[in-house]
Amino acid sequence: MLTVRHTRDFRIEKPTIVTIGTFDGVHLGHQKILRRLQLLKEFHNLNTVVLTFEPHPRKILFPEQSDLKLITLIDEKLDLLEKYGVDVTVVYPFDKDFSNIESIEYIEEILLKSMKVKYLVIGYDHKFGKNRSGDIETLKKYADHYDYVVEEINALDIDKISISSSKIRHAIESGNIELANDYLGHYFFLNATVISGKKLGRTIGYPTANLKTASKDKLIPKVGVYFVEVIINKEAYYGMLNIGYNPTTDTDNTIKIEVHIFDFSEDIYNKTVRINFLKYLRDEEKFNTLDELTGALRSDKKKCMLLIDELKQTR
Repeated sequence: MLTVRHTRDFRIEKPTIVTIGTFDGVHLGHQKILRRLQLLKEFHNLNTVVLTFEPHPRKILFPEQSDLKLITLIDEKLDLLEKYGVDVTVVYPFDKDFSNIESIEYIEEILLKSMKVKYLVIGYDHKFGKNRSGDIETLKKYADHYDYVVEEINALDIDKISISSSKIRHAIESGNIELANDYLGHYFFLNATVISGKKLGRTIGYPTANLKTASKDKLIPKVGVYFVEVIINKEAYYGMLNIGYNPTTDTDNTIKIEVHIFDFSEDIYNKTVRINFLKYLRDEEKFNTLDELTGALRSDKKKCMLLIDELKQTR
């Protein structure tokens, strides 16, 4: 996948099929749009293009939401868009000036001049331009004049509940990882760098890798213990991960993320790993002794082993 980033001065030379959106999470609703792009590509022999934005438009349009947490950071989003077969992703710099361009300028300068759009596939609630005045009807109004086709994708429902990034965020923040994964159509994941910790885990038989996410904008799930899959150098391992304050051993009141990887002993300090969240196991607890903590970890691992057996039967 070709990525155009950190610039507004670009030209795509060949006619394209374009879709536009923030695509946070690249969830099932987004994937429906991407599948439609692939079908149109096969029929029209045009490259597919996703136009997305950085930072997230809500951070600029609604400053009171500047602490918005993202399901996927931009690099994570790009990985998913490539996975789902997109030819070109344009990460357009979003700021106040850009939000105030007239909708006709948006169509003429970006969609037509920079991207040579011939086919436009748009979600049911897409808004653009100054005061978000542009919409599907605006795009249709100019379609014949500028020789492009507009297709609207209706809302995708699962169990009569419309999928949205906001609902997925809420599920993740509530620890309802399985529901979030159902809505996403893939595992919720985070990419993180392994950093040095206190190394207490290895003294009680459960060594952990301490993790640091790439940005404070990344959505972190509810405090607690999780069954996870850890991707290291493209190899998958299972493990159990704790998000929390380590109340049994720490008093600094800072949140930490650490993972115990099953059957793994390699040195991965300073390496980037991917954590796929599979299931929420329990709340974080404060134990009176290290023996109580060790007993809880032993119980957590037994639960994970049963879950691994279940996964092996379905894969």
